[in-house]
Amino acid sequence: MSILRAMYSGVSGLTAETAALGVVGDNVANTSTIGFKQSRAVFADVLGAAVGTGGPGSGVRMTRTQQIFAQGALVNTGQATDVALSGDGFLVVRGSVDGVQGNFYTRAGQFTLRNDGSLVNAEGLQVQGYQADGAGAFQSSLGNITLPTAPIAPKPTNTMKIAANLDATAQTPAAAWDPTNPSATSNLATSMTVYDSLGNSHAVDVYFRKNSAGSWDYHALAKGSEISGGPPTGSVEIASGALAFDSAGALQSITVGSGGSVTFEGANAQALDFDFGKPTATGGTGLDGLTQYGSASTVSAQSQDGYASGSLSGVKIDADGVVNGVYTNGQTVAAGKLAIAKFQSNDGLGRAGHNLWIATRESGEAALGGVGSGGRAALVSGSLEQSNVDVTQQFVELIAHQRGFQANSKTITTADQMLQELMTIKQ
Repeated sequence: MSILRAMYSGVSGLTAETAALGVVGDNVANTSTIGFKQSRAVFADVLGAAVGTGGPGSGVRMTRTQQIFAQGALVNTGQATDVALSGDGFLVVRGSVDGVQGNFYTRAGQFTLRNDGSLVNAEGLQVQGYQADGAGAFQSSLGNITLPTAPIAPKPTNTMKIAANLDATAQTPAAAWDPTNPSATSNLATSMTVYDSLGNSHAVDVYFRKNSAGSWDYHALAKGSEISGGPPTGSVEIASGALAFDSAGALQSITVGSGGSVTFEGANAQALDFDFGKPTATGGTGLDGLTQYGSASTVSAQSQDGYASGSLSGVKIDADGVVNGVYTNGQTVAAGKLAIAKFQSNDGLGRAGHNLWIATRESGEAALGGVGSGGRAALVSGSLEQSNVDVTQQFVELIAHQRGFQANSKTITTADQMLQELMTIKQ
């Protein structure tokens, strides 16, 4: 009977609108959920007769819930282990979720560093990527991102680099070079901290002395008490050489005089090379280190390549997805590189809860790669991606579904009134 069909159509509308209201409620509830992607209800009509007959329908049903993977706004958190994706792709985590073991995919980059050095998400799942080897290269197979928690070994200083200007108008000191009175017998001095094979620090003082126009000497001194076999007091000259400059003030040549290696007390012997720039005699410009211009003698930059032992103090994630361990000695060591998963159909991914998705037959298998490669998302460290739920839109959806529910209830009450009228015909 058509009246009963109308009632059942109204019932189907109530059922569909109720289910759709649940979708909207889920969206609103997750407005503040990091990395959440809103969904929408998809409706379809239900036929009451064979296809193509042109008969009336039998109502409506909610066929599926479609996920909307639009980009969410990025918010800066300042937290070093937070990451956000801008574009297509998902971060990869691995572990057990509600009894399911395997890889899961997420847009929520709220990562933390566990006490064993593992990088994990808020649920404790292991963040996946490509581990770095000792040479700084990254492995091709996927694995856990884990930072070594053991102290890193010290590196003895091998090269000391100095950039400075030596005053071309300076006068040659009256007295000859004297390592026991270096300040009075030189024109410029600088001090640098170097490290031995044990990671102990030592001060090395470098003095520059003018001999004549365009001709200078350098002398490097260290404390005798810190050198194996050295005197208990005073300083020992560990290196010296001659510097020649051309008429344009460029470094023309370097002649190593003596030294160039040192053995600090209790440590291994180590070479000490002095980098004063590349002289013109060897094909350089002569202007990238020491120069001799007619201005005051001054050191503009200096550095050395050694460091002491250090312990893990933090983590830093670069824009290219490289996860670095930050150590107390100032060194930054790459531990791995985050993997980004891309799917043929994001809409086909299955929700796993906990801000996670799983791959399904509809989504296809995950294609893994690095940040920004093959159309994959860019990464913003120290930020998080907010939910893409528009609350204003959801409130409008609430009103629409409420009105739809009311209208369908009217269909049922109207059909009921018609049945009552039909029942009174006999009377």
